Parts: sequence; structure tokens; C-alpha cells
Amino acid sequence: MKFMKLGSKPDSFQTDGNNVRYVAADLETDIIVNVGDSKFYLHKFPLLSKSAHLQKLANTNESKPLEIHISDIPGGPAAFEICAKFCYGMTVTLNAYNVVVSRCAAEYMGMHESIEKGNLIYKIDVFLNSSIFRSWKDSIIVLQTTKSLLPISEDLKLVSQCIDSVATKACVDVSKVDWSYTYNRKKLAEENGNDPNWNGVRNRQVPKDWWVEELCELEIDLFKRVLMSIKTKAVLSGEVIGEALKAYAYRRLPGFSKGMIQSGDMAKHRSTVDAIVWLLPAEKGSISCSFLLKLLKAAIYVNSGETTKDEMVKRIGQQLEEASVIDLLIRAAEGEATIYDVSAVKKIVEEFLKKDQTAEIQSLEEGHEIQEERRPGILSDASKLMVAKLIDGYLAEISKDLNLPLSKFVDLAEMVSGFSRPAHDGLYRAIDMFLKEHPGISKSERKRICKLMDCKKLSVDACMHAVQNERLPLRVVVQVLFFEQVRAAASSGSSTPDLPKGMKDLNSGSHGSSRSATTNTEEDWDAVASAEELRALKGELASLRLASVERNGDGKSNVDKAAVSKMRRLLNSKKVFAKLFSSKGGQGENSGSDSSESLGSANPEEAAKSTPSRNRRHSVS
Repeated sequence: MKFMKLGSKPDSFQTDGNNVRYVAADLETDIIVNVGDSKFYLHKFPLLSKSAHLQKLANTNESKPLEIHISDIPGGPAAFEICAKFCYGMTVTLNAYNVVVSRCAAEYMGMHESIEKGNLIYKIDVFLNSSIFRSWKDSIIVLQTTKSLLPISEDLKLVSQCIDSVATKACVDVSKVDWSYTYNRKKLAEENGNDPNWNGVRNRQVPKDWWVEELCELEIDLFKRVLMSIKTKAVLSGEVIGEALKAYAYRRLPGFSKGMIQSGDMAKHRSTVDAIVWLLPAEKGSISCSFLLKLLKAAIYVNSGETTKDEMVKRIGQQLEEASVIDLLIRAAEGEATIYDVSAVKKIVEEFLKKDQTAEIQSLEEGHEIQEERRPGILSDASKLMVAKLIDGYLAEISKDLNLPLSKFVDLAEMVSGFSRPAHDGLYRAIDMFLKEHPGISKSERKRICKLMDCKKLSVDACMHAVQNERLPLRVVVQVLFFEQVRAAASSGSSTPDLPKGMKDLNSGSHGSSRSATTNTEEDWDAVASAEELRALKGELASLRLASVERNGDGKSNVDKAAVSKMRRLLNSKKVFAKLFSSKGGQGENSGSDSSESLGSANPEEAAKSTPSRNRRHSVS
């Protein structure tokens, strides 16, 4: 730490009783200065020769001995004593902790060059410019001391000088950083003694964010001003600025790492959160999505304004593919029925989807519209796939909430339903979790949630699980079994087995017969499969897959026949299937309800290809 000594005479200030200070001298004191609760018994000549303010007060007071009051001097009795000692020529030591208060007190006392050459103000200014502002850590300390001396420290431009000093040093090329700094966030190998090439000589590159930890010691208003000054210089990258904001949030917001804010001064925490959001760099990727989501959780917890929360939602939506399920689990506000704030996540997904819409609008405005082809959005297929998987995992987690309405689950799932996914296993897991935790939902609700899933896109393991899942409607179980058989036939190179006319009519959505004629059939399809039925279906499926695995050369035709035979036996052996092809309501014809859609593709070969299309979602109603 830098320091400067003023004066050469020994300190002869002494204390007499409570709050009484005097100078031990042969001359009788002729002036009493009251500073707050303290009394100073001093001498006129040394004081009045250097202080314009004391001269003015002495000229308007004829009391003997002269007694004056200066209760509003910055820094109080301690700061006045420094000024008084300087007037007597006694030794005074200035350092980073007392230089600002001394400067403010000297300004109050009017200790300018016009009163006497080499006065206190001049000497302090020299010390600040030649020593303090050239030292990194001293500049930080001095900046902290200015806060308690506002507004005079601001009027004297001490705050702005400190901020400029700190910001300038933070932007210095790392190769020129030759001063000490605090950096404990990332222990390097040689610091831990784990570097095999370390020879005892510390010779490593200075990290770009070397300055961050000292700035975290500043209160939010000063930190904000320093960061603004650093950003204005446009030297440091957005990533480095982002690292500073991240470190400050973890330091100043208790519980931030856990996605919450612990009890404390909520108004102060709100001010901190709002400032950090305001300081976020504009460059995408400069801040991790995980940090942004923690910041959003903090903003919700401290009840920040809608502007702050909307800005966070917008920023998160621009890089949603980077998020994790845990990051998205935003706690609902107190008094809400649900555990998690699903509406906030919906807003984030909406912002993610807007990126494609924005690209299309810009294309139209720029006159680049093509008659038959629109400019593609900026969202890549990889980003869409990552977000779809993210939402699937999120749905599985929030499904554990017993108070989660089905509508919120379905609405969120439908937002990403247009994203092409090679597999629907994640969505199936979410649906299964919802059915497990909400066993009391109605048949129509069970149908509605199952319609979200494309059974053709379930993996083999998921199919095996679905076939023996007692929570699924029987129609879904049959649908899974059918497509698994089609896939098994396609993989073995055999032809897809012919289906009975009733199944073909169901697949093609035929409505030839009356509603009343199929009432019982609809009830059976809507029913949940029993354990015995599921075991039978599982056995049939396992047999079919085993036959496909064991096929070889000449036996291929025999396997084809066996697969077709097993499929037919499966469709005809169960009571529920038999009802589909009964003569009730027409000669072998069957029809679903008015709102029914096809179970799958009308053409089994098309189903075998599993080619994605706009109409690939299959109803299970």
C-alpha cells in the first residue's frame, strides 16, 4: 500500500478527559474548535494561516477565547485533526484509507494554494495522481471509501477519477500487468503443486479476468459504474464481462448458486439483480444459459420488475438449447398451486421459436421472398432437437407435481411437436410419468395426452415397456405392438403382413357404420389393458422379434410366413381384437367415434418406412 508522510514535527496532540484534545505547548490556547462532540483547544496562528474557512469564522466571532463550531466537516473529528496537525507541521501519514476523507475535509476547510503555497489540497492531489491512482489495489480501496463521503467526493470528481483508474487498469493488455491481484476462483496446476514441469519459478500468463475478484468487493452502484466504464472502452470481450457479472452474483447474492436468494435485504438484492441484468453484454454466448436461468430465478424471487424478467426470458430463449432440465425447474411463486412456474418456461420456448419467425419476416422485408420457397429460419435442426429433448425431460420432471394441470403439460409439449425427433422415448417417459402420478384423469384426458406421442418413433426398449404398461389405453398398446411388428418385418426383409379388413378400415379412418354400432368397441379401445392382456401381447411381440433374429438365408420365407401367422393369430386371439372385426354394425366394417383419427398409416408399407411428414402424429383417441 502506498503512503505519504507530511510534516516533520512530532505529534503533540493529547487527550484530556472525554472528547477533549489539545496541543502540548508553552503558549496558551486562544481558539476552541467544536467538531461534533469533540473539543479541540488550539492556537489561531497555525490554523488561520492555512484555512480560509476558519479565517471567515474567526472574523465573525469576537468571543475570547475564540470558540467556533464546525459540526458538518466531512469525516468528523478525525478528519479535522489531520488538517490541524498539517497546520502545525506535525507528522501526518496519508494512505488509501484516509486520503479521500482528508481531501474532502481539506476542501471544507478551504486549504487551497491561494491561502498558502504547498497547502494540504495540493499535496493530497499530488499523492493521489502520483501514487494512489497508479496502484490497482489502492485504487479499489480509495473507490470504496468515496461512498461514505458522498456527495462531496462526487463533486470533487474523486469518484470518477477512481473509476477511470480502475477501468483503465482492467483493460490493460495482460502482458503488461505487473502488479499484484487476487485470483482464487481457478487454481492453476503450478499453484497446487501438481505441475510436473514447474521448476519453482512462477512464470504463467495473466488470465484475462484477473481483475474480477477485487471488483466484487464494491457495492452494486460503484460496481455498475466501473463495468459501464470498462464496456465503454470496448477492449474486453463479452465473455470476460460476463465472467465479472457471474462472479459478482455468486459473491453478493446469498443462495444464488442454488437458484434462490436467502433471506436478507430484499431491496438491496433486487437492486443487485436489476443492475446485473442491465449490464449483460449483448453478444450471444457471452453468458451461459445456466447462469441466465439462475438470474431469472433470482429476479422472480426478489420480485424484480416485468421489464427485468422479460429481458431475461428473451436472452434465455436465444440460447435455450444450452440449458439443462435442472436449470428450467423454476419454482412457482408463493400461493401458486403448482410447484414449478410452467408459464415462464412457455414464454422462454416462445422466444426460442421467434428466432425462426424473425428470420422469415426479415426475408420478406428485404424482398428476398421466393414464390414457392421461404427463407429458412436461423434455428438449426440440431438446436431444435436439443430443445425438444430438453422439454421432454422437463415434462417428465414437472409431471411429478400432483397439482399440474393436464392443459399445461399438453400446451408445452405441443409447442415443440413440430421439431423432428428420431425417437419419442423422452416424450413417452414424460407421458408415462404423468399417467403414473395422475391416475384419476378421465378417459378423454388420457387420450389427449397420449396423442402427443408417435408410436412409430419409439425404440425397441420403449416399445417393450409400453406393451406391458398398464397405465396406457389399450388402443395405444395395440398401436405400439402393430408398429413394432411392421418394423420387425421390415428389418427381416419380409413383406408386411396383410391386415384384416376391419383393421384396414380403422387405419384409414372409415366411418361407414353408425356410431351406435361401435359403442362397445370404442369402450374397449378406451379401456386400460389388464395385466393378463399385456402379458399376452408382450409374449407375442417377443416371439415375433425372436423369429426375426433367428432368420437365415433359405429360411427367410418360412420366417415371413411365421411372422404373418403370428400377427394374424395375435389379432384374432384377443377378445378386444375380435370385436373390431365382428359383423355387428355392418358386414365386417367398423368405425370409430366422430372425432377418431387413424391409428397409423393406411398403407402398412408407408408405416414401415416411418418417414416423417407434417401429418405424422397419430391419434390415440
